[in-house]
Amino acid sequence: MKTFLHVGCGPNDKSQIKGFNNNSWKEIRFDIDKNVNPDIVGTLTDMKLVETGSVDAVYSSHNIEHIYPHEVRIALKEFYRVLKDDGIVVITCPDLQAVCEIVAKDKLLEPFYESPAGQISPIDVLFGHRTLIAQGNEYMAHKGGFTYSVLNTAFFEAGFKARYGGRSQDSWDLFLVAFKQKKSEEEIIKIADPFPPFKNLELGCYMLCFSQSFQNFNCLIKFRS
Repeated sequence: MKTFLHVGCGPNDKSQIKGFNNNSWKEIRFDIDKNVNPDIVGTLTDMKLVETGSVDAVYSSHNIEHIYPHEVRIALKEFYRVLKDDGIVVITCPDLQAVCEIVAKDKLLEPFYESPAGQISPIDVLFGHRTLIAQGNEYMAHKGGFTYSVLNTAFFEAGFKARYGGRSQDSWDLFLVAFKQKKSEEEIIKIADPFPPFKNLELGCYMLCFSQSFQNFNCLIKFRS
């Protein structure tokens, strides 16, 4: 059985995570907030309680935006450290490019989707969920953000040999699977496909990157039928 580290788990567990919600994966829940009863209490930038090379995957959903931009490199180096040699990171976070397109239409405060926590407006995506922060949960504040090129480049600079992902058409999210070791295109697609909703990526395409950012023509852009 493989093990994945669920960073920033909140109250959630693997039963709600596509690709990990099966008997092939053992979950370790990791969070900054002891009130959600994680297996390990820690932060993205200080994961010292997780042994080096101890997990097969790291799963991060909507928490990397909760650290400052200068801390992102530290967090990704921690992801890299705790992974086994053949490990992967599966990550999703808000797509600021998509959200800013809504803000540019002067709709900063207008709800544009419903979440388990209630209605979400662009201002909540940019700065964190206002209602939860007002209730005293300052862990929900957002301190940074990403476009796909910024996210992809951050993983490249942290040492990940290949990245596979893109922008979602219908959820205003970015999705990326990062590989610690270089693999063939076929291996990458086979490993990554169970996780993010690639069929919904923008324009029906995904980006497979082996070296630097796709802006420097080091990615293959593929179109799905």
